[in-house]
Amino acid sequence: MPIKQTLHKGKVPVHIFTDDIEHEALQQLLNIAQLPIVHPHVAAMPDVHAGIGATVGSVIPTRSAIIPAAVGVDIGCGMNAVRTTLTASDLPDNLARIRSAIEADVPVGFEQHQWDKVRGSAHAKVGRPLNDRLDRIVARHAGIMKMQQKFAQTWICQIGTLGGGNHFIEVCLDEEERVWIMLHSGSRGIGNVIGRYFIAAARKDMQRHQIHLPDKDLAYFSEGSNLFDDYVEAVEWAQDYAMINRREMMKRVVEAASKHLPPFKLDGEAINCHHNYVARETYGDERLFITRKGAISAKEGELGIIPGSMGARSYIVRGKGNPESFCSCSHGAGRRMSRTEAKRRFSRFDLAEQTSGIECRKDPGVIDEIPAAYKDIDQVMAHQTDLVEVVHTLRQVICIKG
Repeated sequence: MPIKQTLHKGKVPVHIFTDDIEHEALQQLLNIAQLPIVHPHVAAMPDVHAGIGATVGSVIPTRSAIIPAAVGVDIGCGMNAVRTTLTASDLPDNLARIRSAIEADVPVGFEQHQWDKVRGSAHAKVGRPLNDRLDRIVARHAGIMKMQQKFAQTWICQIGTLGGGNHFIEVCLDEEERVWIMLHSGSRGIGNVIGRYFIAAARKDMQRHQIHLPDKDLAYFSEGSNLFDDYVEAVEWAQDYAMINRREMMKRVVEAASKHLPPFKLDGEAINCHHNYVARETYGDERLFITRKGAISAKEGELGIIPGSMGARSYIVRGKGNPESFCSCSHGAGRRMSRTEAKRRFSRFDLAEQTSGIECRKDPGVIDEIPAAYKDIDQVMAHQTDLVEVVHTLRQVICIKG
């Protein structure tokens, strides 16, 4: 399906790949399109919805500048999926033991690995390549350390942990009843600290240069400044950390699940992709910074993951390399209502009904993640047929949330 609508009220056009978008998100997209650093247009994915400053589900190309709040505070948040040699017939009738084993081995919510158990272990060695890089960043920006207690330990202890909110671990079945393991997480507490620190620094920098913005959360760093270089170094560190976090978590999930399943192997298809990040990319003859805030790269032939909610289908997709979306597609279904509204409108009985047949939490603590709080993933997919093709359709049988 082609672009559904184009707005021409800013300095550059906004191409929107859906007609299901609320007024607040439209205004945020127009605000972004007013910035002098944005070129040649803004793209909004079918899961677009209002965020903080920058719209979730947007792709923002900038010349010689980056907007820290567009990247956000869950820097490098993304997905990891692997296909196994198992099939549905290999799964037990009662999936609760598998779910419990995963939850025992992978800390979720506010939990993390204990320092006295990971110190000096193979777990800590995973983060060793990141350590010197982080020391250089903190040496120039000590405020990052002040924002996180037990800084030196926490980021190591959170490697291989899930977090809360919309982060999840799932066991899924595809259209041929093959078993997949899929998870969603990012750069954890340290990414949040880095994001908040540089968002605040960008605001102060704009004020110092008396640059007026349509929204204070669209403050940016210009290339050539010390803050720009430092932010690029920090955001690349956090994105690498997020990738390692997902890889280590997947390893733990596979090991935990294997204790209660027949022997199996990973079957050749593995995807580890960001959907909150910035990267240098070339479009036409121009080198740009592409910020995907709730969008994944969908270059021609590239595999990606588009999850639904905890009671809906998810999709493994192959990109078509559409330049109008900067070779991007949606990162999920996208929220239809706020967490507060979902808690007000739905009960745990609604949650149990909408997640029937899935081994997952069904208590009030996850009502804000109820499927009805999200857009219809099938409609979202229908709006991006010119961005991606579906390779596999997955349905979850186990869903773990923090």
